[in-house]
Amino acid sequence: MELTLIGHDCRYQVEQLQTALFGVDAPGSAVSTVTREGNGIRFDTQITIGDLVTTGHRQLDTAEETLTIFYRCLRQSYFDAAVPHLPEYPAWGGLAGVRPTKLSTRHMLEGGTAESADALLKNEYYVTEDRRKLAVTCSRAAVEAFALTRPQDISLYVGIPFCPTRCSYCSFVSRTVGKKKALLEEYLQCLLKEIAFTGKLLQESGITVRSLYIGGGTPTTLSAKQLELLLYTIKEHIDLSRCLEFTVEGGRPDTLDPEKLNVLREYGADRISINPQSMIDSVLAACGRPHTAQDVRRVYQQAVDAGFADINMDLIAGLPEDTYDGFCRSLDELIAMNPSNITVHTLALKKGADLFESRKNLPSRQEVGAMLDYSRKALESAGYRPYYLYRQKYMAGNYENIGYSRDNRDCLYNIYMMEELHSIVSLGGGGMSKVNLPNYRIERFNNPKFPEQYIDQFDKVIEHKTQLFQLLQSL
Repeated sequence: MELTLIGHDCRYQVEQLQTALFGVDAPGSAVSTVTREGNGIRFDTQITIGDLVTTGHRQLDTAEETLTIFYRCLRQSYFDAAVPHLPEYPAWGGLAGVRPTKLSTRHMLEGGTAESADALLKNEYYVTEDRRKLAVTCSRAAVEAFALTRPQDISLYVGIPFCPTRCSYCSFVSRTVGKKKALLEEYLQCLLKEIAFTGKLLQESGITVRSLYIGGGTPTTLSAKQLELLLYTIKEHIDLSRCLEFTVEGGRPDTLDPEKLNVLREYGADRISINPQSMIDSVLAACGRPHTAQDVRRVYQQAVDAGFADINMDLIAGLPEDTYDGFCRSLDELIAMNPSNITVHTLALKKGADLFESRKNLPSRQEVGAMLDYSRKALESAGYRPYYLYRQKYMAGNYENIGYSRDNRDCLYNIYMMEELHSIVSLGGGGMSKVNLPNYRIERFNNPKFPEQYIDQFDKVIEHKTQLFQLLQSL
C-alpha cells in the first residue's frame, strides 16, 4: 500500500501499524496528515482501496502534547480509517510492533494495576478483550520477574549460529555444519576468548548475571567434547553465583543424546529446550526436519533421566502439510508429556527462508486461528499459564507467539529479553547486546552477523565489549 505523509515525517510509526493491519503487499493508498492550527493539532488519515474511501480523525491540544501522545493520535486516526477495509476486527487493535505487552508491563511497573492496564489497552489502543487478558497476564509475570533483579544485574546470551541442516521456515543467520566443521572449531575458539574477556569485564565492573541462555542456531550441534569445553570456559570465567536460570537451546532432537545431556547437567544447565515443532512425521518431513516424533519422545525421556526438571517444547501453528486435527494431536501429546514450558509459535514467512518463496500446502488463516484458539484452551485447562508473548512481521494471520508455563517455571531470560527489563549482553556471531538507558531508551551493540565475519573481525568484537561495559558502568 502506498503511504503519503503530509505535515509530519513519522513514517516508521505509521508504516508499522499499516504493515500490522494490511501486510506488505496490500493494494491501495493511504494519506496521513498532521495540521497545526493555533493551540490544536489535527490528525487526519484517508485510505483508499478500490472504490472504498475511508477517513479517520483525531484532535489534540498542544498543552497536552508529548511524543507518546502525538504518536498515539497519529495511529488512532489511521486505525479508524483502516478498520472498514479489514475482513475482521484486528485482535490487537491499534497496537503495532513485536512487543505488544510492553505498554501494560511498563504501566504496571510504574504503579498501575492490572485493571488500569486493561483500561489503557481498551480505551487507547482498542485491543480486544481476550488479547487484553493475555497481555495483562503476561505483564503480571514480567513484573514478578523484574522483582527478582537488582540494578547491576544483566542477562547473558551465548550464540552458536550453526545447525546440522536448515529447516524450510528458518531465516536465522546460521551455518549448516556439513563440510564446515573446521569453521565451527575456529568459531568456537574465538567464542571462548570472548567469554573469558567478558568474564574479566564482569568481575571488574561488579555487574552480575541473573540468567544465562545458550542459543543459536542449535548449540547442541557441538559435539559432547566441544560442549564440555564451552561450558567449562563459562564456569571458569563467568560468576554465576546470582544466576537463577541456565538454559540451553537443545532444539533439534537429532542433535541430542545422553552423553550431551549429562554434560549439560554436570556443568549447571537446569533448563533445556527440546523442540519438535510438530509430532506428525509427514509435517516434519515437509518442513525439512530430519527427525521423527519418536525421536522427540526418546530424547525427552533421556532429558528427564539426566535430571532436567525444567524442559521447554515448541510447536508451530501453520506449518506446511499440517491440519487443525494434526496440530491438536501434537499439542495433546506434548501436554501429556508434562514439560514445564510449552511455547506455541505461529508460522512466520520470513525473507531468506526457503518456505517464503514456495508457500505450498499451508493451512488457511482460519485454520491457524483455530489452532491457536485450541492451544490456549487446552494449555490453560492443563494448568499452564501464558507468561510472555511476541509477534513478528509476515506471521500467518498476524497472530502471536506465546510461551506457557506450569508451576511458576517461567523462562526468566525470555521475559527479560522480550520486555527489555534489563540489559542483555550477547556473545558470539550475530549477537545483539542491548543496554537499558534512562527513559526507556536502548543502546545496541551488534556482533558481526556471520561466523566468518565474527572470526575475521574479532578485534572489533572485543573493542565493542569494552565500550559496552563502559556504558553499563556509567549508569
